[in-house]
Amino acid sequence: MAESTPDDNSGRAIAAAEGLGLAHTVTRHGPVRSLEEAAAARGVEPRQVVKTMVVRVSDGDHRLVLVPGDREIAWPKLRALLGVNRISMPSAEAAYAVTGYVRGTITPLGSTTALPVIADASIAGPISLGGGAHGVALTVDAADLLRALDATVADVT
Repeated sequence: MAESTPDDNSGRAIAAAEGLGLAHTVTRHGPVRSLEEAAAARGVEPRQVVKTMVVRVSDGDHRLVLVPGDREIAWPKLRALLGVNRISMPSAEAAYAVTGYVRGTITPLGSTTALPVIADASIAGPISLGGGAHGVALTVDAADLLRALDATVADVT
């Protein structure tokens, strides 16, 4: 990897994985333009690439939602799970303020704010998730990750 950039927080994500005792593999790859390219670069199937999204429940109340790369959040299911009528995606700036990661690099590992994690029930086996910098990913076992993060597992896609 070239020199470190201000949005390279991969060290924080890797340290968080180590701190949680998670067995992990770090993959560093060049720019990717699609889910398929990301999966190929990481040596996994598209469904194993897990997106981490920040959602805003209310002022000062955010959650991280983990979704397989080939699926989308089902907003009615997520609202029902949280018992709210409205959820929104924060701006890129607000997501950075809450996690310390720029959009496209957000991971549940090492967020600057401890946020509750919700994971789609279909996430299983080896998964690859963002590693805190563009072109950096961590491959971990889904069950180990969800247990370490005390994630709420539900059908949200």
